Amino acid sequence: MVTDTLTDVFQEHRPMLHGVAYRMLGRAADAEDVVQEAWLRWSAADRDDVLAPRAYLVRITTRLALDRLRQVQARRESYVGPWLPEPVLTDYGPAAPDTAEQAMLADSVSLAVLVVLESLSPLERAVFVLREAFGFPYGEIATALDRSEAAVRQLAGRARRHVDEGRPRYDVDPAERRDLTERFLAAAAGGDLDGLLALLAPDVRLVGDSGGKSKAPLRVIDSADKVGRFLLAVSQGAESAFEFRFTEVNGGPGLLVLAEGKPDSVFQIEVRDGRIQCVYIVRNPDKLHAVAPDRPDSA
Repeated sequence: MVTDTLTDVFQEHRPMLHGVAYRMLGRAADAEDVVQEAWLRWSAADRDDVLAPRAYLVRITTRLALDRLRQVQARRESYVGPWLPEPVLTDYGPAAPDTAEQAMLADSVSLAVLVVLESLSPLERAVFVLREAFGFPYGEIATALDRSEAAVRQLAGRARRHVDEGRPRYDVDPAERRDLTERFLAAAAGGDLDGLLALLAPDVRLVGDSGGKSKAPLRVIDSADKVGRFLLAVSQGAESAFEFRFTEVNGGPGLLVLAEGKPDSVFQIEVRDGRIQCVYIVRNPDKLHAVAPDRPDSA
């Protein structure tokens, strides 16, 4: 049946479409809305006009994501406190058959990189995502964005330079990040300030995203002493009130905190030279749906 064929083709490409939309928008819910709208456009399309389904679907998804990105950017200007991307559980499985591809996907979806992407223009962000995360040819990106290939190459160069300047300049073994995350949790929960300070870089930063809907710092906290004392203050009694689960979040080890079985917050750290360089905390309840234990989304 034609309907079955349409559905099968769309489902084949759906993970990639969701990945493109999520990297452009930073929110799983917005990405799902874009993918659903892409399905409606796909199912209503004139089949004679679709010579290459993958390219057609990417073009639709990218343009819908651009429209949505321009809408949400206005809302983010009035956002309460620091803004962080919505964390997602990442388990690529057979979608990333080799280590190099998995590393590329994990890097492009990391919280640190997504934060940097927020500073790009919508077109730069689209080009960066399609080129760097998914390896689309410049000509195909130009068609998707209705721009010349030369213009796309210029956008790609500007985006790459900007991301290289803003992203962390270090590679860390996931096992080391996991170990530091576990030691970080133990020191904070145990009230061990000296142990915590030993893990934190002197210029460590803590970025908390609550959207004004839960308790979290409304400004970035800088320095090991301030970050350490803040973490100790909020962790007292936490072990008895919350459940902690280590999981993979946005391509790296993360800590999911549950209250009565529901997500309360997500912690993730950046590491450099064996010390924690940045602590991300997402507590906005609107951004925790994708990390619910029974909701294994991927990006």
